[in-house]
Amino acid sequence: MAGTHIAAPSAGGSKSAAISNLTVRLLNQYTGRGPTKARTFFNDDMVTVVLQDTLTRGETTLVSNGHGSMVLVARRTFQDVMGDALIAGVEEVLNRKVVAFLSSNHIDPDIAVETFFLAPLENGALRAHAGPPAGT
Repeated sequence: MAGTHIAAPSAGGSKSAAISNLTVRLLNQYTGRGPTKARTFFNDDMVTVVLQDTLTRGETTLVSNGHGSMVLVARRTFQDVMGDALIAGVEEVLNRKVVAFLSSNHIDPDIAVETFFLAPLENGALRAHAGPPAGT
């Protein structure tokens, strides 16, 4: 997407960028517009994608006319519908199973988060520092 800023603030940048790009692409596919900023963060067995500037023109119109709660309901519905595709994409990029997926939106400021909890590594060991999941 032109003008989309994809950042990978943690180690394992190519996998961070892949997850950010996947999320932006799916949001665009499902809602007709993707966010203009996406950053993916890793922390042990958790991956969080922070998205900014996510609202479509129609959603912005609804918000400016006092219907923000309807926009949040619609966004939750989109996330329910596209959740399986997000999970499958993260599992493919990381070669790890996602055991839980949480998603939330905020209107002002326009920020959304997609958080994926990963199955523990087979040996059960946690890394001593926050870094990308195994294999990144």
